[in-house]
Amino acid sequence: MPNIIDLFSGVGGISLGFQQAGFNVLLANEIDKDISESYKKNHPNIRMINEDITKLNIETIFETYKSQTDVIVGGPPCQGFSQKGARKLFDDERNFLFNYFYKVVAFVKPSYFLMENVPNILSAGNQAFKHEIYNLFEELGYTLDSNVLNAADFGVPQNRRRAFILGKLNGALELPKKNKKNITVKDAISDLAFLNSGEGKLEQSYKVSPQSDYQKLMRKNSSVLYNHVATKHSQIALERLKLIPPGKGREMLPEEHLTKSIYSGTWSRMLEDSPSVTITTRFDTPSSGRFTHPFLDRAITVREAARIQSFPDDFIFFGNKSSQMKQVGNAVPPLLAKEIAEVIIQDLKDIDIHK
Repeated sequence: MPNIIDLFSGVGGISLGFQQAGFNVLLANEIDKDISESYKKNHPNIRMINEDITKLNIETIFETYKSQTDVIVGGPPCQGFSQKGARKLFDDERNFLFNYFYKVVAFVKPSYFLMENVPNILSAGNQAFKHEIYNLFEELGYTLDSNVLNAADFGVPQNRRRAFILGKLNGALELPKKNKKNITVKDAISDLAFLNSGEGKLEQSYKVSPQSDYQKLMRKNSSVLYNHVATKHSQIALERLKLIPPGKGREMLPEEHLTKSIYSGTWSRMLEDSPSVTITTRFDTPSSGRFTHPFLDRAITVREAARIQSFPDDFIFFGNKSSQMKQVGNAVPPLLAKEIAEVIIQDLKDIDIHK
């Protein structure tokens, strides 16, 4: 079974997707204590290092993994680029964490690496930032492929566009192309439409049978429903929500109910016959985007958001609510990670055949 190391792991969306494709996770690193605890509870057999990566001694920590690691994955924050131009990668302190991802890859020299980031990273400064990343890894012997992938094209019920850079040592490999029909919000969460504002608890039973193949997939290994707890909205919020029919949004609100929210989709219902908009870390608040249930007067729950991110129901989110929302909203959708992992698995098999 091939092995990965997951840096900047978050709650483990990439880890889970790679496991589903047949990989073993040797090690994960996450700086946030609560999120790393949630990772550990869902992946009890994986070594988790809850520490700032800049404080790790790379040689000491990663020496034992050098000969065992096939892939290093991660989403290091890269904010030091702009549309106007890209300065040298390592000259901008906001790219400090990218430097550590690069250092670990340079030290361990896995056969592949996968880096995930905001779409802008591939286009900023007339692609100057992208070219610099390519040059750095090409000097190590990697050939790179990069693209902006939309999770909705890979069986995830969500329009979520992220940049991925895939590197292969001493060879070339392409990222997957669109290969699935769109899954809708209704496909994802219709079986969970039995809570009103303020209802639900961490652990409860399912009330309704699965109503789609996607729901069957999400419920496959779960007999108990976790994290399905609806936000208790204020009276004024409930008054507003009652004024918004299915498929509509703030345009239905009278002037006295309009808020100054700048978010796209504020006070708008999710469209049940389409994939969701991108799930963020504030999906429990109707004013934060198109996160209001398609027909119930409440925002979506942590479990509904997790479904839209393609986390199966046996994956439990621990910690307080804001941490749970961060865990879900910042994750790479596992089903998207699985699609990329399967490309690497196939390449490894092809190499074995030709040995």
